[in-house]
Amino acid sequence: MTLVLLQDRFGLGYETRAFMSSIAIHADCFEWLRKIPADSIHAVVTDPPYGVKEYDFDQLEKRANGNGGVWRIPPSFDGHVRSPLPRFTALDAQERLRIQEYFREWAGLIRRVLRPGGHVFLASNSFLSQMVFAAISDAGLEFRGQIIRVVQTLRGGDRPKNAEEEYPDVCSMPRGCYEPWGLFRRPLLNGMRVSDCLREFQTGGLRRKPDGAPFEDIIQSERTRQRERSIADHPSLKPQSFLRKVVYAALPLGEGIVLDPFMGSGSTVAAAEALGYSSIGIERHQDYFIMSQTAVPALAQLATKESQLSLALG
Repeated sequence: MTLVLLQDRFGLGYETRAFMSSIAIHADCFEWLRKIPADSIHAVVTDPPYGVKEYDFDQLEKRANGNGGVWRIPPSFDGHVRSPLPRFTALDAQERLRIQEYFREWAGLIRRVLRPGGHVFLASNSFLSQMVFAAISDAGLEFRGQIIRVVQTLRGGDRPKNAEEEYPDVCSMPRGCYEPWGLFRRPLLNGMRVSDCLREFQTGGLRRKPDGAPFEDIIQSERTRQRERSIADHPSLKPQSFLRKVVYAALPLGEGIVLDPFMGSGSTVAAAEALGYSSIGIERHQDYFIMSQTAVPALAQLATKESQLSLALG
């Protein structure tokens, strides 16, 4: 789809930034999703505020000031300065209910705008994934499995707080070595096969790798490199080397629109740009929306230089 058509159909009067084949929109995704045409999106790839609370405006301000809130400032580890982490274990019963309601409502909106057979790739974490994935399934999206991003994040593995010397051989939680991404699909129409869905809606399956091998549910990854973080200073920035593979697989025929309703600084949009895909990024935080205007083309340029080698290596 051309940029003019993307802007005309999906801009809806919001502040919009156009890139090569994609657009970024400054809007609340819940509001925007209610307004766009039904059955108009081919795939969703997103890293949402799955704890919800950590991306409230007051919590982001506390994070920026180093005052904590739901964001924990962890101690350094083996000389490494560790990034602030959300205190997911600090969520009470009411906040957990809020998470479930939030994602149930969000998934219902996504189901409306996705074409039949369209897939959703959603980043989560091992602590909250069962709750979030169940809420999304309750809203009518089929759970199709998990994509395991193998990555050493330095999360977890800490000794008991304030008793590190007393219990030196104990860790409170296992060290995180993977990140689960939920894979969901809007159900096919009654009686429709995947091949029928591909012909009518360009959806229903996942794109194989360039060498013809199937897309796999375990992807060896890495922590986001400093050169990418220097371009986009977002607390949950995923590496282009990983996002390109997921975004590539999201459009089975290599055509259509990839949506990231929680765009942040635009890393998913940048991956789509590098692949020549059309995409839409939605971001409600003004600072991140502004950041995306320079981050998307810069990240896409990095990805363009490496994309063919990265995809070929699988």
